[in-house]
Order: sequence, then structure tokens, then C-alpha cells
Amino acid sequence: MSAADHAKNAAEKMGGKIKEGVGKVTDNEKLENEGWMDQAKADLKEAGENLKDDVKKVGEHVKDAMHD
Repeated sequence: MSAADHAKNAAEKMGGKIKEGVGKVTDNEKLENEGWMDQAKADLKEAGENLKDDVKKVGEHVKDAMHD
């Protein structure tokens, strides 16, 4: 995963936390839920990127093992 992707996901998660917090303070349940969903979406994107990285590493290990 690139550093840019990681930073983008982290920023999206932080934005979600802020939105959730503003929703709590203003007693705006819709905004609070949107913030929570933004955080969940960022977490899923991060997990997907991590999975792609892991699959790539496994492929490299298999390739290296076949050349040994």
C-alpha cells in the first residue's frame, strides 16, 4: 500500500471521528451515524489495501520458492 493511500484512509477516518463528535455534541444522530460510517468505510479500505499487500507478498514468496 502506498503512503498516499494510507494517509488518505487515515484522513477519512479522522474526518469521520470529527463528524461523529460534532453529531454527538449537537445531538444530531444522523451526523453522528454518518461519521461512524465514514470511519467504518476507511477501516474497510485499509483492510483491503493490507490484504492486497499480503497477497502480493505471498506471490513473491511462492515465486522465490519456485526458483530455489
